[in-house]
Amino acid sequence: MDETFQDMIAGAVAGAPYGKTLGFELTGLEEDRALLSLPYREDLTTIGTMVHGGAIASLVDAAATAACWATSHLPENPRGSTIGFSINYLDAALSADLTADARVIRRGGSVHVATVMVSDKAGKQIAHATVTYKLSGKPSGK
Repeated sequence: MDETFQDMIAGAVAGAPYGKTLGFELTGLEEDRALLSLPYREDLTTIGTMVHGGAIASLVDAAATAACWATSHLPENPRGSTIGFSINYLDAALSADLTADARVIRRGGSVHVATVMVSDKAGKQIAHATVTYKLSGKPSGK
């Protein structure tokens, strides 16, 4: 993926007002895959130093969005929306910087499915999710 394309996705996902509020950082991007990080901050916690599940779910959603947009077949004037979301929390994230590794596992006409694994820096798995995303717009080159 070229830098212009990466910058566009970084701006649309991590650079969106909500992404900025949470502090998302796009750390990797390739065809059908995105890595997005969420640095630990005390204001993202729920009890003690435990990162709030809603912040983790937001990280999952943003990473899946970036992965779904990471295609050489991106339509012109793209727009999209999450249409399905299932998450399983596997462990608590305590004072932890988190990384979401999102991979598109199925591309349909406009509906795509991604799987997302969230881990801390030590590699402990925090959450696993499946996200269904609708990506539409005018087909490229038409």
